[in-house]
Amino acid sequence: MADFVETSNTKTAVRQIPAPIANIAAFEAIVAGVIADNPFGCVDYVQSGSTHSGVERNRESYTLRVNYEDVEGNVVGTVTVRAPDMAAFNAAATAVLNDAALETALGGDAVRNPDADTFSCQLKCHDANGETYYVALARESVRITSYEDDAVLATVETWADGVAALN
Repeated sequence: MADFVETSNTKTAVRQIPAPIANIAAFEAIVAGVIADNPFGCVDYVQSGSTHSGVERNRESYTLRVNYEDVEGNVVGTVTVRAPDMAAFNAAATAVLNDAALETALGGDAVRNPDADTFSCQLKCHDANGETYYVALARESVRITSYEDDAVLATVETWADGVAALN
C-alpha cells in the first residue's frame, strides 16, 4: 500500500478582538483599506488564465438584526437578514425598517439591534513568496489560514497591531 507523503504544512492563527468592531462602516473601512493599501505586500498572480489582484475578496457575509418592540419596549419579534455584501446589508436594513406591513404583522415598531449584527469577509492573499493564504476578518476576530511561512503571520500581525479596532 502507498503511504501519504506530506507536501506542505499549512497553519492557522487567530486574534480575538477585545471589543467587537463598532459597526459595518468601520468594518468595511478596514477591509477596503487592506485591499487598497496592500499592507501585506501581496502580488498579482495568474490562475487558470485569469489575472488576480494580490489581495481580493474571496467570500463575505453580513447579517443584521431588527427587533420589533411594543409600546412598553418589550421585544415581541425579531427579523434576521443575511446579505451577501455590504450594499445588500444596507439596502435590507432600510427595507426592513421601512416595512409597515411587517411591523403590523409582528405587532411592534422596528428597532435596529446593531450589537447583534455580524459581518465577515475572507480575503484571498497571494504572497510574494508564491503562497496563497487567507485573512478572514470578522466583528470579533481576525483569522489567518493556509499559510506556511511564519513571515506571513508576522506581517499580518504587524498590520493588525497598527489598526486600533483590532487591539
